[in-house]
Amino acid sequence: MLIAQISDLHIRQPGQLAYRRVDTAPFLVRCIERLNTWVQPITAVLITGDLVDAGDPQEYAHLRTLLAALKIPYYLMVGNHDRRVPLRDTFPDATYLFESRNRFIQYRVELGSKANPLHLIALDSLDESRSGGRLCSTRLAWLAQALEDSQGAPTIVALHHPPFRTGIGHMDDAILDAGDSRLLAKLISGHPNVERVLCGHLHRPMHTRFAGTIASTAPSPAHQVVLDLDPHAASDFVMEPPAFTLHEWRAETGLVSHHAYLEQFDGPYPFHESDGSLIE
Repeated sequence: MLIAQISDLHIRQPGQLAYRRVDTAPFLVRCIERLNTWVQPITAVLITGDLVDAGDPQEYAHLRTLLAALKIPYYLMVGNHDRRVPLRDTFPDATYLFESRNRFIQYRVELGSKANPLHLIALDSLDESRSGGRLCSTRLAWLAQALEDSQGAPTIVALHHPPFRTGIGHMDDAILDAGDSRLLAKLISGHPNVERVLCGHLHRPMHTRFAGTIASTAPSPAHQVVLDLDPHAASDFVMEPPAFTLHEWRAETGLVSHHAYLEQFDGPYPFHESDGSLIE
């Protein structure tokens, strides 16, 4: 089973640029084309927040128009640039957005089958008053119940804000609240069936040990955050090759993740001759 993760789309109204420089919509169009034509079938696309740039209803309307071309089921999550009400208003048919029965956008989806189960638990780490993330007692209690409901089946926990320090100073000022991260770690460490904690927000691929499992972030299909580990580095972005993450799930091996670029490159070329000998 393949699950694609895309993150930090930052879609603006048609014709508007993000940060006066990035036209994010064509990047998403290219990403969708790449996903639709991937050589193996993709089961689902997980979009881990910052769907739009300003939480504006017109931005969400533009996003919905763009996503209409995606031939794969997709699951939307909120990031710090999102707003819950216009998102729900624009996607009323996405019933999972209303699953938590409160104002938070949290849900649980079974992506696999009874013979090969894989559960997705999506968390809402949005704090509309700040760029950093929070997980209040209501959201954590919901997560505790969702983990219990998974009954030991392999599970992915996803949230926008990473619960770990990244080394990129200006981003570490806006990750998940440290106290909330400790509470999240305590919950997850009690459930060894959690295969991975998937995050967005960082516009870069990162991986670290967390709560007895692995936490990772995904790149953006548009602009990336500059990789500068000076704690006082400027808050800058760079137009590195746009990318997404492809997660392959097999019960016998777990979750294996791949970094995939939107661009098509020269090749492929064979390593071996037709007789099996290595090409010199």
